Amino acid sequence: MTDWWLWLYVASMAGGTMLFLAWWARPCGVPAIEYQVAVAVPVWSGLWYAVLALGDGRVTDPGGQSVSWARYADWTVSASLLLVALALTATHALPRRHPWLPTTLVGLNVTMIAAGLLADLSAGSRSRYLYFALGTVALLGIFAVIWGPLRSVARRQPDGLHHAYVEAAALLTLLWIGYPLIWLAGPSGAGLLGPTTDTALFVLLSIASKIGWGAFDLARLRGLARRHELALAGRP
Repeated sequence: MTDWWLWLYVASMAGGTMLFLAWWARPCGVPAIEYQVAVAVPVWSGLWYAVLALGDGRVTDPGGQSVSWARYADWTVSASLLLVALALTATHALPRRHPWLPTTLVGLNVTMIAAGLLADLSAGSRSRYLYFALGTVALLGIFAVIWGPLRSVARRQPDGLHHAYVEAAALLTLLWIGYPLIWLAGPSGAGLLGPTTDTALFVLLSIASKIGWGAFDLARLRGLARRHELALAGRP
């Protein structure tokens, strides 16, 4: 049953890739970099979950639990790309991209993912929850940048784009809160969830985060670009 969920994820990433490529073929005024990032997320993520579905990408921790290191390899890059996509939305209509903001977000994300992997591999519960706490602090740092300086930058854009950023940031925040909660309830934490349920929840949440969120963000940008073109043409 676990393998079924993993292959479902791979198929979903393939479908998401095809969707984003189809939109890229008709960009509707949205810059190519937005589509490149959107496509890279499911391609990278789908490859690593295919590794898991084929029975690889795992090690056994000191307590005898199976740890999916391939999942962390996926998140290190795919989650960083999602943050870059959000930063691109925040600076969509601005002449400068403020590169220090996505760099900070990526650095915090790598710290969060590394802490999560160390927590999964830790032998003792004290060190396990210490690493988990470090990862949680990094996640809170990500939220602080998203809702602090990055939102301030987004406010310099026209109202429509500013609202698009706020909506995308709110959705991403809501989705990402689910990851530590599932970790805490799963085999790595309190053990309230079995391996199959843990995998299923991570799969569903990751599909929503990578394909659902990416489609939402791109659709908003495409809609705003169309409205701008119609306004320039003098059409309602």
